Amino acid sequence: MSPAVASAKITLSYPLYASDFDPQNSDFLLVGGGGGEGRTGVGNKIVAFAGQLVLANPLTFYQTLIDASRKQTISEVVDIDLSKDEDSVTSLAIASSTVSSVTAFAGINSSRKDQEAGKNEHLRSFRLEYPPQKRAGAEEDKDTGAQTYKGQTAPLGRASLFAQSTAAGTETYQRVTRLSRPCKINGGQLGAIATGLAPEGEIVLFDAKTNGPMGPWVEARLSLGQGVEAADVDIIPIDDNEDSPPGTFAVAYCTDLEVHVFRMTLKQNSTPEPGFSHFASRPKFRSVRFITPHLLLLLKNRPNRQGADLLLLDTSSSRQGKVVNSTSLHRGINSATALAVTHLSSSPSSQLSQLVVAVAGQDTSISIFTLEHGDNVPYKSLKFKSHMLLRSVHPQQITSLSFSTFSPPVITGSSTSPQYIKLASTSIASTVVVHTLPLILHPPPSQRSSQRRYVLTSPGRSEAAQMSLTILISALAIALGAFFLQAFTEIRGTSPQYLGARGWVSQRVNDYIAVPYLFEDGTSIAPSTNAMSGLSEYASQSSSSFSDHVTDTFSDITSSVSDAATAAKETLYDTPEQARAAVSSALDAASSAASELNAASEAYSATASLSASSLTSAATSQASSASHHVRDLLSRHYNYRQDRPPGAEIHHMVIHDDEESGKLKAGFHRPGTQGSSKDVKKFEELSKMEKDVWKQRLRDAGVWAVDEGEAVLKGVFFGSMAGAVGAAVRGAMG
Repeated sequence: MSPAVASAKITLSYPLYASDFDPQNSDFLLVGGGGGEGRTGVGNKIVAFAGQLVLANPLTFYQTLIDASRKQTISEVVDIDLSKDEDSVTSLAIASSTVSSVTAFAGINSSRKDQEAGKNEHLRSFRLEYPPQKRAGAEEDKDTGAQTYKGQTAPLGRASLFAQSTAAGTETYQRVTRLSRPCKINGGQLGAIATGLAPEGEIVLFDAKTNGPMGPWVEARLSLGQGVEAADVDIIPIDDNEDSPPGTFAVAYCTDLEVHVFRMTLKQNSTPEPGFSHFASRPKFRSVRFITPHLLLLLKNRPNRQGADLLLLDTSSSRQGKVVNSTSLHRGINSATALAVTHLSSSPSSQLSQLVVAVAGQDTSISIFTLEHGDNVPYKSLKFKSHMLLRSVHPQQITSLSFSTFSPPVITGSSTSPQYIKLASTSIASTVVVHTLPLILHPPPSQRSSQRRYVLTSPGRSEAAQMSLTILISALAIALGAFFLQAFTEIRGTSPQYLGARGWVSQRVNDYIAVPYLFEDGTSIAPSTNAMSGLSEYASQSSSSFSDHVTDTFSDITSSVSDAATAAKETLYDTPEQARAAVSSALDAASSAASELNAASEAYSATASLSASSLTSAATSQASSASHHVRDLLSRHYNYRQDRPPGAEIHHMVIHDDEESGKLKAGFHRPGTQGSSKDVKKFEELSKMEKDVWKQRLRDAGVWAVDEGEAVLKGVFFGSMAGAVGAAVRGAMG
């Protein structure tokens, strides 16, 4: 999708091949084309377009001047009617202009009859008068209300400058028409034309300041050889070189495989010799433009229509030159068809300016690049920057591109009027499109700077770039949200520790966020960084109580035995049976106390052997009667089975119904204590009916959901706690 820039389009009645803006007035555009000789219904025209005036009958002429002063509309102003017996306009260039008129050169072959007679006046010159900006008493079209004006045109001359070919059936035409800007010193202007489809390629250089094409104005001729033709030519005046005489120009031309640069001085009537040559292998050069007298911009098409590239060629480093930078056009372009270049304003102190480059592809797209350059900028540091891509500009192949000349206004204060450059393109589909590209001040008016200049603005972020930025921001937001959510759940104690977030906050914050776990004696431990120390304290207290209980029980046994012995010693029984009964009673008391001691020791040993993590889960499960504690134990049991290190001791989980409260209870027990109980079974060992009953019981308590699956319940023992305790006692008693 093309960026949102203002554009205007008009469709004419003939295919178009060439275009050029008035260098003094960017509101007027000259285009030319036609159907060629002998094509009925399709004439040959040069047309001048305007945005505010419309011709009364635009189809009666076939060379048009266009007014492009409005961003959204363009219209024909002046037509030059050309003979249908002659060829179409193949190339054109505006030589000079005034407030009231414009002078242009064009390549138009004579009729086939004249060519067979050895006369082909292919170079033509015209003067087109502009309509007045405000015409008093102008007629109004009754239907449209538009102002009508019929511009005056005058042919200035015609000439045959190419060498006469002796080959039969030649199709030679004027492929290139290029004019330099006038020299600053003496106002001299050099022009160049090049052949197309000629048996031997030729370039003719001429003085473009003469009134009309005459024989003496030819400055030089270059013969390119058999089957070699110039694809493009460019000229730049050398105004700042004191070693060169006034009226000196640098001329560059490219063939399919070569680029040549030489210097030419007006009024010397000499044949120049190339002073620089650059050769390519298989790629074909399409266009050449000067950036500076020693820096060339080349448009190159790759072999087999595999793409196109822009090259920067430094001609000052060596006789062969050096490519200092390059960039490739987008993948949709198999080959390029046209090139246009314009310079924007430069800052007064640094002389830094921006170059705007437009390239047309065979897919009817236009790629626009910018390039920052200046007098003190090394060529190696120049970089192409892609500005925008205009897609599907025309219905068929683009034949020409041209930029308007930008004349910067005087920059005073912070408020300036909007500035623009215009890009015109033509196609063989008879369409003309003018894009208006906005410019901005750089640095902006809000910043004080003596190096302020105009640069090309970005007309808006592309849809692809906007989508990419949106996706990137959304992904970052989701990632940050997930990160903080995981950290919060770890601190709260409802998620395994992957980030270690509990150590990121203070104890006060940790205790505030974390969910406390309650033991049977009311002790609470929050799952924080000090949970293990709290658990150790609880285990220490429990162990101490067991130890005290064992000590008290042992004291009771000793006291009972001692009392029984004393009583037997001091008491005189009447019969032996009474004595034996007293001794038996004392032994029974000692045996009972020993049983209690044995049970206390067994419980103390089991408690001491539990790991800190198992004790946390066991204490938490036994201290909680709420269903969410059972659910938490299920989750811990499942994670424990998944993450348990090889060889680690397994502690089984048992779930049963509390007969007194009617609620579920759960706990962890050592191996072997529940396996021998008939009242406790693994979930996998339950019958289908028992599984359904337990799953319904768990769903009712909110401990388990169907979508969690039975994998969570695997390895869990179900039954009554009494059975589990009985099994533990039997296992302890051997």
